[in-house]
Amino acid sequence: MDRHTHHKALIAPLRAAMYDFEEGTVRKALSDVCASDVLFRLCHPFGDTTGTDAFYDKAYAPLFKAIPDLERRDTIVMAGPTPEGNDWVGCGGYYTGSFETPWLDIPATGHQVAMRFHEFYRFVDGKVVEFQALWDIPEVMMQAKAWPMAPSLGREWHVPGPATEDGIVPGPYDDEAGRRTCQHIIDMLEHLKKHPSQGGPEVMEMPRFWHPRMSWYGPSGIGTGRGIKGFRNWHQIPFLNGMPDRGQYVDEIEYHFFGDRDYAAVTGWPNMIQTVSHDGWMGIAPSGRKITMRSLDFWRVENGLIRENWVLVDLLDAYEQLGVDVFHRLREFNKARCGFDPETGVALS
Repeated sequence: MDRHTHHKALIAPLRAAMYDFEEGTVRKALSDVCASDVLFRLCHPFGDTTGTDAFYDKAYAPLFKAIPDLERRDTIVMAGPTPEGNDWVGCGGYYTGSFETPWLDIPATGHQVAMRFHEFYRFVDGKVVEFQALWDIPEVMMQAKAWPMAPSLGREWHVPGPATEDGIVPGPYDDEAGRRTCQHIIDMLEHLKKHPSQGGPEVMEMPRFWHPRMSWYGPSGIGTGRGIKGFRNWHQIPFLNGMPDRGQYVDEIEYHFFGDRDYAAVTGWPNMIQTVSHDGWMGIAPSGRKITMRSLDFWRVENGLIRENWVLVDLLDAYEQLGVDVFHRLREFNKARCGFDPETGVALS
């Protein structure tokens, strides 16, 4: 078995344990697949953690308490090497279950809830040594009708898995196909960065790279855009209007691409730097602050063109850098709701 197929097989027991989530089996599966000094990098407000037990206690234990029938569903599992020589496995899907008690001061709904995730695992000598993950926490806030920021421009919905239903990519690993898909994404991104500094939208040559029926599945807070028009209207134009210097600080960031058959992914912690200026962004007034962004993405290429793109961005971390405490706003917005202390705005467990 090639090493990338082997790495996907090593992740399988952890995915299975999280499908029928129980504390003991998940802790053991995490411990079995990870190195003792594994670094976990999770979205705001969790931050970095070393070691599986500390990570479980910080991240999974509170989530499992809030959703006692917690279930993980993967729609994408892919793997491959980066040009720098690192081996990654990328998983995308969602956590679901009945939201029974508050989590991160998000009011419980008593109904089934879904939270999208992108989770990336870096392997060395058969063990996970680094984990990077974004959880779409704003998606949970929205389902609880507790989103305290500006409304999304794009469509907010339950983002689907691949239309071709082949996101759990099987072995053996096809090196040529993975490189080809990855290069298509890299070439596309290089052309995107040409606008606006080198000309109008035509310099991006988007029809050369994107399928006319493409779907861009952005994070909650931005939403989904359909087709090149939807992508530009609901994400790219507002993004560039608010941060026109994006793509100018590539020497200060780190990102890693890898491909697996028709799928490609990128990791980065962070992988973007830009200044919020001009028109502002997502309802936030321009502050002139330079911020970093973490984005973990998947693409699916169909007949030589990108048909689907799943994008998660650590929006809560971006807000934090801009001086906006989303969780404080959430507590203020929800003081009068049942299950909250009206004096402090803190959820009662």
